[in-house]
Amino acid sequence: MSGNVTLPVWLAAVLLLFAAWAAVDRLLIPSVRWFLRRRVNLVLEEIGKRLQLDVRPFSLTKRQVLIDRLMYDPKIVEAAGTHSKEKNVPRNVVMAEVERYAKEIVPSFNAYAYFRIGYWFAKNTARILYRVRVGFTDEEGLAAVDRKSSVVFVMNHRSNMDYVLVSYLAATRTALSYAVGEWARIWPLHTLIRSLGAYFIRRDSGNPLYRLVLERYVSMATEAGVVQAVFPEGGLTRDGSLRSPKLGLLDYMTRSFHPGWERDIVFIPVGINYDRTFEDRSQLISLDKKASRKNLAFVIGTSLKFFLRNLLLMVRGRWYRFGYTCVNFGTPVSMRQYCHRLGIDFRSLEREERFRNVETLAGELMTAVGKVIPVLPVSLVATAFLGQAGKRWSELDLKAEVHRLIAELTAVGAHIYIPRRDHDYAVDVGLRMLMLRHFVEEKDGLYTANSDNIPLLQYYANSIRHLFPVHPHPPQD
Repeated sequence: MSGNVTLPVWLAAVLLLFAAWAAVDRLLIPSVRWFLRRRVNLVLEEIGKRLQLDVRPFSLTKRQVLIDRLMYDPKIVEAAGTHSKEKNVPRNVVMAEVERYAKEIVPSFNAYAYFRIGYWFAKNTARILYRVRVGFTDEEGLAAVDRKSSVVFVMNHRSNMDYVLVSYLAATRTALSYAVGEWARIWPLHTLIRSLGAYFIRRDSGNPLYRLVLERYVSMATEAGVVQAVFPEGGLTRDGSLRSPKLGLLDYMTRSFHPGWERDIVFIPVGINYDRTFEDRSQLISLDKKASRKNLAFVIGTSLKFFLRNLLLMVRGRWYRFGYTCVNFGTPVSMRQYCHRLGIDFRSLEREERFRNVETLAGELMTAVGKVIPVLPVSLVATAFLGQAGKRWSELDLKAEVHRLIAELTAVGAHIYIPRRDHDYAVDVGLRMLMLRHFVEEKDGLYTANSDNIPLLQYYANSIRHLFPVHPHPPQD
């Protein structure tokens, strides 16, 4: 029996589309997955030979597996049940909320993305914009860190470039997992950031269920030995000075720490400084409660103007990048030794007492970070100008004052980066940057601070103000 079957064109197109999708699903996608997995394995094999701190199995675990482990963590399940009863909400609704939080937080680390794409981007971006330098590194202390330890890089936060800069400089040692705020959740940036091992946090969330999910993820990652990087200040510096530390992430990392565990927690202080940050003006404006909020058009227009101005300087041969940026790596702080020294066990402390001890720990870590913040040319020259407000400086007098400041800082053990190991050149570099930005004016061979930009001079001087035994100038209101 034979006959013809007639199909509408639209139905034939739909059937053809399904057939094509089946072929892709069965043939192409498995091949692509195999290729990508092979590339990742090759990268891991290559970098595993040179990294001082290995990429932990936790980071390589499938994201959905980590989400499931987080969702069904005993503490979270118990809290979800309590929340369900207190709010009179069905348990499955609460667990759906937990799942949403878990998916928002948990990263999807990809070694190829981190060590090939991320490293290439970080390296080139940092080197195009700045003269990148590593100043002081406690190599002996870093070499003594047990490879099994949970290492946490503790850093000051001067710019959003910090993420890029430290990732680039630390890539020869390990892969870092950052906690990033809401700014990084925009599409499609969030996909790239998540693949680089970063996890998203809502910094000001007061939702206890969300905070518990975040706490358990950080605790799981720490116990698994994932190398993390945190900014205890919780946000960018507003006036250039170090901010008081926030305790959340440090509390999550330490509250279940057992001093007798095989895996120690080791904090590595990292000091960062720049001759120029992109956020200086915006951060100072944020301190002014009377300042009007700028709209998107203003932000775009200002950014475009900034780009064109620097492009013009580049064409004219007067673009010197944005000066120097320097990173110092200080002496590691062992959590095990810290607990033994003070005779405390964070697991046994009541909430208020635990927070007092975490606050003490955070203070010690921020002090260690402050000690290794690099002294750069702009911060030195800005400090000199602020020391005697309104004074007109000859070049010779200015260099003498900066040399005096260097001697004072050297005497207290500060880490000073002197370009080319030439003190006079350091003054020239710092002065040139300040004049290009009109922070300093020159007339008849004499230099004076521009009164309109005193707060910006203060911003850069504040980055090293804490290093002086006696503060060289009072803070500006």
